[in-house]
Amino acid sequence: MNRPTTARWYFDLISPFAYLHLKQFQRLPGNLRIEYVPILFAALLQHWKHKGPAEIPAKRIYTYRHVTWLAEHLGIPFKMPPSHPFNSLHAMRLLIGAQPTQENVTTAFDMIWKEGRDLQEPQEIAELGSRLGIPNIEAILADETIKSNLRANTKDAINREIFGVPTFVINNQIFWGQDSLDMMLDYLHNPGLFDTPEMQRTLTLPVGAARRQSKS
Repeated sequence: MNRPTTARWYFDLISPFAYLHLKQFQRLPGNLRIEYVPILFAALLQHWKHKGPAEIPAKRIYTYRHVTWLAEHLGIPFKMPPSHPFNSLHAMRLLIGAQPTQENVTTAFDMIWKEGRDLQEPQEIAELGSRLGIPNIEAILADETIKSNLRANTKDAINREIFGVPTFVINNQIFWGQDSLDMMLDYLHNPGLFDTPEMQRTLTLPVGAARRQSKS
């Protein structure tokens, strides 16, 4: 099997884990081409009928402590924005309008998670637009093609059975979360990683018990 040379990275700026993931891409092989795909995390949650980490009060506190510790542990500059969760929609549209290159994606993530800026504020969105080289921010935010592209990206993620961000997809294999990087590196070195009998057995492993669904 040929070793993969292209990976699609699905992300939403709302995710601190996506920021920490991005900051570790120097560990990836230099010949791996990354396609940056902005999607809406909220739409994934709605599709899978799942709550985000910040929607469970105890998990929210733990998550913020975890990412703060993890950033320090990894030596990555980090500052929480003024509020979280926040609405990332306008920032994501600007990214698509400017083209989601590595440089532009890094610029947006850094404003939020390195500088701790609030991209819900109009003046901060204006600053992001300036940094991305967008001359007419209002036109980009209202552009129907850009809105459609963001929806299409998100639908593509759902069709690929992506359930969270950040997620890499390589040869239809999903690598979810910043802590999946080592497994992904193993796969890049050995594309037959998931072909072992035990890995294949997980695909058809029966459900032994199911949680009773609430009738409310």
